[in-house]
Amino acid sequence: MTKQALLVMDVQNAVVARYPDPGYLPRLGEAIGAARSAGIPVIYATVGFRPGVPEISPRNKMFGALAHNPAAAAAGGPQAMEIHPDVAPERGDILVTKRRVSAFAGSDLDMILRVGEFDHLILTGIATSGVVLSTLRQAADLDYSLTVLADACLDSDPEVHRVLTEKIFPQQAAVTTVANWKAAPPAP
Repeated sequence: MTKQALLVMDVQNAVVARYPDPGYLPRLGEAIGAARSAGIPVIYATVGFRPGVPEISPRNKMFGALAHNPAAAAAGGPQAMEIHPDVAPERGDILVTKRRVSAFAGSDLDMILRVGEFDHLILTGIATSGVVLSTLRQAADLDYSLTVLADACLDSDPEVHRVLTEKIFPQQAAVTTVANWKAAPPAP
């Protein structure tokens, strides 16, 4: 029997602000609500660093600028890195802090999934070409079954999102929409 978890990734205030789509958070909220109603645990993965960002190498192209300017990591205050209130965690949800793009990188996500005996992950998040792609690839390599809720993922480039969800992701995951998944989510 499959045991599933819904991953909600990088839906932090600072990230959501960079990807304006008024329909995104309501769709994601529907997926979260459907998961909770079906008894599927919700796991939030957020990117975060310690004060002074000792986890970041200056050689890292994506995060390296923060290594040179740790104050930039704190820009916007702590609320900038909080999960957006429209899809905020509830009691019983699991929170994971990651240190790189993939939800597995520098986090205890794999341990939580293995201890909970989860074998199927439903992926959502921002950005499709970032956390979703990186997490999907790593999860597939770790032998998890995968579903991607395409319209609960968001990218700054609609064409990149389309190519990933229509051509790349189906090689390793089932790809569907929130509405279709809600209509028939597999039993937890």
